[in-house]
Formats: sequence, structure tokens, C-alpha cells
Amino acid sequence: MRIESWIFGAGVFFFVPISIIYGFLTNWSEWVGILGILLVGGLAGMIGAYLGFTGKRVGMRPEDRADAEIHEGAGEQGHFSPWSWWPLVLGLSCAAGFLGLAVGFWIVFIAGGMALVALVGWVYEYSRGDHAH
Repeated sequence: MRIESWIFGAGVFFFVPISIIYGFLTNWSEWVGILGILLVGGLAGMIGAYLGFTGKRVGMRPEDRADAEIHEGAGEQGHFSPWSWWPLVLGLSCAAGFLGLAVGFWIVFIAGGMALVALVGWVYEYSRGDHAH
């Protein structure tokens, strides 16, 4: 994960000076853009730091080595639920939330409740029922 952490870490050194240049070009009158670019730089720094710490903890992956073979990256990549309906419900509730922003704000409250139920259901899917651990 060395390459990924360097790419995101370099984002800090790119976006922070760009926000200062943007501030000078707008005579420090447009604060939304300045703050937005600074926040993007902070987000890039946080992602780069996370990937750096994770890379030190996990070690070298086959993608990080020049002499790696394709078969070294084979195997299980994670745990996914192919039969789960909760991501669909969560996606529909997010779509309803955006619809509420466009049509009527009262829909946002219903969509927020649906999203909360879907998120809790998705997180605790393996804590009860047939697939409890």
C-alpha cells in the first residue's frame, strides 16, 4: 500500500497550496471554495495516513512487489453477502433522501428513518437468525 499512501499523501502538498492560490485569486472573498479545497487536502491526508499505517501493519502485498506472480494475489478477498437485501434498501433510502431535497423536505425525514433501519440491519445481519456467529 506504499504507492496508494504516497499518492494520497501528495494530495496534501497539492491541495493546501492550491487553496492559498485560490484565496489570492478571489481576494479572499469566496470562502466556500477555499475551505472546500482545504478540506479535500485534509481528507487526502487522512486517507494517506490510514493507508500508510495499514500498509505497515499488513506488510507487502503482491501488488507492491515487482517480482510478484499473478497467482499470489488469488484467494479470498473479503466477506460479502450475496443474498443480502439491505444494500438495496439503503440505496433506495438514499435516493429517497435526494428526492426529498428536490421535491419536499418532509421526505428527507422518512428517508433518514429508512436509512437508519437499513444500516442497522446491514451491520447486524450476522448477529441473529440463521447466519449468527
